[in-house]
Amino acid sequence: MKTSELQGPALDWAVAKCMTGGELFQSGRVAHVVVLHSVGGTVSPYFHNGVIRCAFEPSTDWAIGGPIIEREGISIVRDEGDLCWQAVIDCHSGSMFGSNLCGSFWHEGPTPLIAAMRCYVASKLGEEVEIPEELT
Repeated sequence: MKTSELQGPALDWAVAKCMTGGELFQSGRVAHVVVLHSVGGTVSPYFHNGVIRCAFEPSTDWAIGGPIIEREGISIVRDEGDLCWQAVIDCHSGSMFGSNLCGSFWHEGPTPLIAAMRCYVASKLGEEVEIPEELT
């Protein structure tokens, strides 16, 4: 799937994959949630099927997505013309907007968090990501 099209659980799964460096499977099913110690950050635990789990939704929860944005140095601006948000990780010094420097990543989305998480995923996994079928 194109990184620019990721959203919802598929985008959250891709962000978790970036952070854990591996596939996220649980009992033969794709994990829609990620155990707290696997990814770090602050998430609220909850019970599901008798197991304590932690919701990991960085594309909608600023408490989770915010620290990723800060740590990765992701810049976010609103494009008033397109009524969308743009995010960039500039791996070089200077401004990224208006250029396409090697090692810099730019993505957009309908919200600041979606744009930023797409940008983060692109920087770690590339412009196309294999997403488990049940998340697409």
